[in-house]
Amino acid sequence: MEELVGGREGVIYKRGDIVVRPLNAWSSTVHLLLNHYHAQGLTECPTCLGVEGDTELLSYVKGDAYNYPLTGAIASETALITAAKLLRKLHDASTSFLSKHHTDSLTWMLPARQPQEVICHGDYSPYNVALNGKTVVGVFDFDTAHPAPRVWDIAYAVYCWAPFKTDKIDALGTLIEQSERAKQFCDAYGATKQDRTVLVDTMVARLTTLVRFMHDEANAGNAQFKANIEDGHHLSYLADIDYLKRNQETITARLLA
Repeated sequence: MEELVGGREGVIYKRGDIVVRPLNAWSSTVHLLLNHYHAQGLTECPTCLGVEGDTELLSYVKGDAYNYPLTGAIASETALITAAKLLRKLHDASTSFLSKHHTDSLTWMLPARQPQEVICHGDYSPYNVALNGKTVVGVFDFDTAHPAPRVWDIAYAVYCWAPFKTDKIDALGTLIEQSERAKQFCDAYGATKQDRTVLVDTMVARLTTLVRFMHDEANAGNAQFKANIEDGHHLSYLADIDYLKRNQETITARLLA
């Protein structure tokens, strides 16, 4: 089997056109969600093919995968716009999932947030999509999916795609260029004026929640998050929070232009 290198090394493999991943407490919920997407005609995401012991079998999302630093096709305007349109497609298809299922009875990795408008992907970042040329044609890794407001997912996606990151490896462009990319994403998604008005505050809240989650998981004995804290990964998020707060007026003005 071919190892798929990502955030968790040595645990995700590709066997032909099948992805073999570890089962988690929330996996059955994700399988239900993926099956719903496909029933809605949304085929850009994986589908669950079965379970073998303590692993899940998912269909492989074909396309080119990227990671930070954002260079080449993944940094293109086409990738940015098609990513935003796919996120909107995911959100719209998830509304009927909410009407069919009692989400409080389902297990999610991340806690649900009110109002439960859509099922958020939770980590809609450049490393979780597949491209054909410069066009985003697929999305994967739904472990972090959870019910929440649309803007909660838009905020984290914009943070990742603009990207409003200060780390020298993750950063791309100037503040003005980042703000323009954020506006292009919001335009392509169809974000409302209210979404744009609260977007920076929501990005800050989303990152603050992420840092808290990392600490909670590390304190609970999660080896992966304990290693992340020891390596200082959370410090990048704290720096990005400060960056967003300092430049909130500039970013919001461009979003609303």
